[in-house]
Amino acid sequence: MINIDDLKEIAKKYIRYEKDVENRIAYLTFDRPDALNATSVGMRQIYADLVHKANIDDEVKVLVIRGAGDHFGGGGDLPEQAEMLSEGREDVSLLHEFGINDPDVKYPPKDSFRFLHGLTDHYAKARAGNRPLQEFKKISIVEAKGYCYGWHFYQAADADLLVSSDEALFGHPSFRYAGWGPRLWTWVETIGLRKFQEMLFTGRPFTAREMADCNFINSVVPREQLDAETKKYAMACARSRPTDVIAVQKTFLELYKQYRGEYMGSVLTGFVEGMLPMMKNDKASDVQLGAEVFEKGLNNVVKDLDMEYPPEWRLSRSNRRKP
Repeated sequence: MINIDDLKEIAKKYIRYEKDVENRIAYLTFDRPDALNATSVGMRQIYADLVHKANIDDEVKVLVIRGAGDHFGGGGDLPEQAEMLSEGREDVSLLHEFGINDPDVKYPPKDSFRFLHGLTDHYAKARAGNRPLQEFKKISIVEAKGYCYGWHFYQAADADLLVSSDEALFGHPSFRYAGWGPRLWTWVETIGLRKFQEMLFTGRPFTAREMADCNFINSVVPREQLDAETKKYAMACARSRPTDVIAVQKTFLELYKQYRGEYMGSVLTGFVEGMLPMMKNDKASDVQLGAEVFEKGLNNVVKDLDMEYPPEWRLSRSNRRKP
């Protein structure tokens, strides 16, 4: 049985949380640059805990979320999910994903609908670490750079404000390897139907300029100006109306988003994702996430598939430079 407390203890070294009490700005930094700031189960749950605490903390009015190194983040830690996505019949317990350590709790068997859907539905909840910013009653700002893929793309879409460097790339590799992601509804609402369909069906990443044209990004600046631009936004927000007023404004916006179906979309996508075992490949060479992919070498599989796309549509920066 995997102990979630152990996973969270390990994850603590990969997330930094600091407060500028004078200006009432908190900074949450993913600090796992060697893995493109990929988030593990423990990291996502700590992230949810920190967003929740910042929501209550009277010394915090603005929360800035960023990544150490060259990238905001490349998404979730896929090797960690290999067993969950495998087509094998052997039962696997995913209790740690739910924060459950109790050995008396039995996880549903792998051949049940609940095996995968229970988890994908859980991903629609703030405590799972996918959508806590939707319940955050203060101002959230994401600073994007380099790769903004997968799970990190969720956070960029859910934040109140998004400041990006001009070389950033946005998207979800899952569109190529699974077909969907937990926040489809929000992305349609944020990006717009036509352009989101292009991202979904081609699987290609969008540049910062393209995302700005979709009204996804508030400000795009050269990389060397990114820190200053983020601080400018954070300080302006910190100096605006009192935190009580912000809470009222955010409540209004949350009501509007629920009127538009934000949470319903998360639950609906969780249902769709739960149907993954029913999806059949068109041909033997088709690639989808599973333990089989990791056995061949995730990097090799991703690279080979990436090279089948036009250079400007590839996910990898190095592959985009190749003919």
